[in-house]
Amino acid sequence: MSDEVQPGHVRIRLDLSYDGSEFSGWAKQAGGRRTVQGEVEDALRTVTRSRETYELTVAGRTDAGVHARGQVAHVDLPREVWAEHHVKLLKRLAGRLPKDVRVWALREAPSGFNARFSAVWRRYAYRVTDNPGGVDPLLRGHVLWHDWPLDVDAMNEAARGLLGEHDFAAYCKKREGATTIRTLQELSLVRGEDGIVTATVRADAFCHNMVRSLIGALLFVGDGHRGPDWPAKVLAAGVRDSAVHVVRPHGLTLEEVGYPADGLLAARNKEARNKRSLPGAGCC
Repeated sequence: MSDEVQPGHVRIRLDLSYDGSEFSGWAKQAGGRRTVQGEVEDALRTVTRSRETYELTVAGRTDAGVHARGQVAHVDLPREVWAEHHVKLLKRLAGRLPKDVRVWALREAPSGFNARFSAVWRRYAYRVTDNPGGVDPLLRGHVLWHDWPLDVDAMNEAARGLLGEHDFAAYCKKREGATTIRTLQELSLVRGEDGIVTATVRADAFCHNMVRSLIGALLFVGDGHRGPDWPAKVLAAGVRDSAVHVVRPHGLTLEEVGYPADGLLAARNKEARNKRSLPGAGCC
């Protein structure tokens, strides 16, 4: 699939963040639902005084209620539009966008850059507290309350059995024609001085509901309902387990997206479009 920027256009990288509480996810939807993509595209069209809507491509399409601190997107603008508006575009977007979404940087992207396909990893954080009194009211939109004491050491032991390249079908909502093979690069949990347990989850890519399902399994280990070997057994079985709960979205934040050096962007862009299979797996 070609990803060439059309003649007369320039590809712009956007770095942005948002509070997902009042959004129906990133991607535009029918029926007038409020989405991050819709808000940013509308603002971009307004501040550039354009009749055309310039469509954004995003690194990770977050679900309804999920937040982002380090989201990345790109948009291809006519060169004359970029030349006319780029000096004041960031400030104008700040004046036009609603307060729960911000664009922090706008710059011309290097050759071969694609916000989605050039990425080599995405890093999420999921935050949960087992404080008997509940969640700090000032953090209630970003931290899950789990009303059982959590053993973080047991959760980390369980997490180690999930690392590496696997078919994560047991932890994903299957989508027609999409692979569920992913490389989980990091899965670790730390309890802060405030008692909040933060799970760091980093992978080359994620399939639908993967992070929230993994956290759901680890919580079951942490509160003693399952042993530390259980999440890996679920993974090996390769089918959804009714005991694995998809935890609520508000505890999840996309923290950062990683990209290779500029000279490797085009190669990564091409590689990421190939459908993956595990070593020794059949083609069908």
